[in-house]
Amino acid sequence: MQYRNLGNTEVQVSVICLGTMTWGQQNTQAEAFEQMDYALTEGVNFFDTAELYSIPPKAETYGRTEAIIGEWIKTRRQRDKIVLATKIAGPGTDWIPHIRSGRTTFNRKNIQSALNASLKRLQTDYVDLYQLHWPERKANFFGQLGYIPEDDRQQTSFVETLQALDEQVRAGKIRYIGLSNETPWGVMQFLQLAQQHNLPRVVSIQNPYNLLNRSYEIGLAEISWRETVGLLSYSPLGFGTLSGKYLDNRKPPGSRLDLFPQYTRYSNPNTICAIQRYTSLAKKHRLDPAQMSLAYVNSRPFLTSTIIGATTIEQLKSNINSIKLSLSVEVLEEIEKIHQDHPNPSP
Repeated sequence: MQYRNLGNTEVQVSVICLGTMTWGQQNTQAEAFEQMDYALTEGVNFFDTAELYSIPPKAETYGRTEAIIGEWIKTRRQRDKIVLATKIAGPGTDWIPHIRSGRTTFNRKNIQSALNASLKRLQTDYVDLYQLHWPERKANFFGQLGYIPEDDRQQTSFVETLQALDEQVRAGKIRYIGLSNETPWGVMQFLQLAQQHNLPRVVSIQNPYNLLNRSYEIGLAEISWRETVGLLSYSPLGFGTLSGKYLDNRKPPGSRLDLFPQYTRYSNPNTICAIQRYTSLAKKHRLDPAQMSLAYVNSRPFLTSTIIGATTIEQLKSNINSIKLSLSVEVLEEIEKIHQDHPNPSP
């Protein structure tokens, strides 16, 4: 395993981070325990979750993933061996009315109550990284394009949010803070205001990044590098599509797109053409397509950690083994050629 610093801290996190959002729907508690046990033996010390999980979000499964992790922490007594990250959900009246009526604002009351509930489910006194899952304000995230401004004067100020997080840091319940699904403007606002007001500094940005969506490179990659706020890449395999298992209209029984066909972000015609070329490239060089895709993400200089998710232990083993793969110059050049022909087909 390889390790990198979490932002400007001295905390070392594994370049492979264990994602957890399938636990509680696609995966049982026993399967989740097996994944955590195996990941830890392979040197993975970074686990990422959220109050929202499991996915897709439903009232009856809200918080279930955190509860599973909490049971593992209780029974395995390995809390000191892991760097644990979770998130507070943002607003969403149309799709998460079961979480604070879908009207979450990042104020003191909501941050305090959401964090305390997460800590109770996780059966721990603190989290190492607490993240805002997506912005409170209207912004382009979750694949949205075509920015349309709106009056957001009622939004919680960034300073108020940082002060609320600082209170929990001082209480010993949070070690560090991070953002997720954020824009360059949002990240720089948080950094600037933290410096001006002597408040906690963001140490990470959890955004999508994969061979089908490299939009992070346009503005955020430079921020990650210059400000030491590393990327935590989620969906590094584009919902598993970069493995090639969904090509030719296949939907393996029990796979995510078989169970949840509403997730179409990585299924448009341009994306399918790109996936065909990436999988052909991998086969040409006798590489596993999923491992090649993960190895590319792992190698980026602005990356802190790649968040992998797996529904089977075999997938997990293969994904973790991507850390051992170093892509040749020839493969990297061919990846760039495909990217030029199919730039960000699934932003």
